[in-house]
Amino acid sequence: MDTTHTQLYKLRPILGIMIIGVLGPKGSYSDNAANLWLSKAHTVPPLKATSLKYCDDIIDTFNAVILGKADLGIVPVENSIEGSVGVTLDLLMEHDIHIIGEVVVPIEHCLLSRGNIEDIRVILSHPQALGQCRQFIRNHFPHAEIRTTGSTSHAAKLATEFEEMAAIASRESAGMYGLNVLLCNIQDCNNNHTRFIVFRKKQKDDDLAWKTINGGVSEPYDTVKSGLPYRTSIIVYLDRDRPGALYDLLGEFAIRKINLTRIESRPSKRILGDYVFYIDFAGNISDTIIKDALNSILPKAGMMKVLGSYEMM
Repeated sequence: MDTTHTQLYKLRPILGIMIIGVLGPKGSYSDNAANLWLSKAHTVPPLKATSLKYCDDIIDTFNAVILGKADLGIVPVENSIEGSVGVTLDLLMEHDIHIIGEVVVPIEHCLLSRGNIEDIRVILSHPQALGQCRQFIRNHFPHAEIRTTGSTSHAAKLATEFEEMAAIASRESAGMYGLNVLLCNIQDCNNNHTRFIVFRKKQKDDDLAWKTINGGVSEPYDTVKSGLPYRTSIIVYLDRDRPGALYDLLGEFAIRKINLTRIESRPSKRILGDYVFYIDFAGNISDTIIKDALNSILPKAGMMKVLGSYEMM
């Protein structure tokens, strides 16, 4: 941690400063997501100031929160073109974190470079951005060398070194790093959005909201209810492989008319063909019907991890 953030973190309780870990450097879509979330969210206690800590990649962002170098982290979890961000899902499973918010950011990729289009020999960007522009690259730069970076803004920063390098990044990054905007809206689908989650380190009372009758514990930096609908995220592992196991689990939501907004499987990393399930659904873990559903699922699952409830934005 640099000296500035070390001092800020020590003075945070006194000054009301919150440090947020995001993918860096400045100008990344995670940077945009943080500013957008801060403009919409209300936190407890009220924050006098925030400081963004720019991290090298998604793993570094999680580590910043787990190791106490940041109060919150903001990372991408899914994209409307490329789907889920696998490393984020894996880290949600590996670490004890609590999701407190989300924000959806419209994505407009641009081709940025110091040189001209005919000069381009190397294209750099984050793997998700490269995937979202796969067809564009194939059609216009079939012979270009493709290099991955930790973030789109990192690609923009690297592209300043040589005129034959181009970055796929945001329009804002061009101004920040002195690059020319060669082409705009180069993503393969116009309706391109990325959902980011806002998380903090899990606290010992986080599960009380659904394990107790009353629930509703007060947490630092949790969002205040504003009338917006809530989403709850959980991870479930079915260690008893039998016909209808997943059907029985999902039936607990169906009989209560709880709307599932997303379900996805990821390898458990134990053996081939063994999976954990990531499930998002409408509702708050402090609601009676949601607590009832979770407590009914618990004995049917080998493992259930409640990641948190948060406003849908």
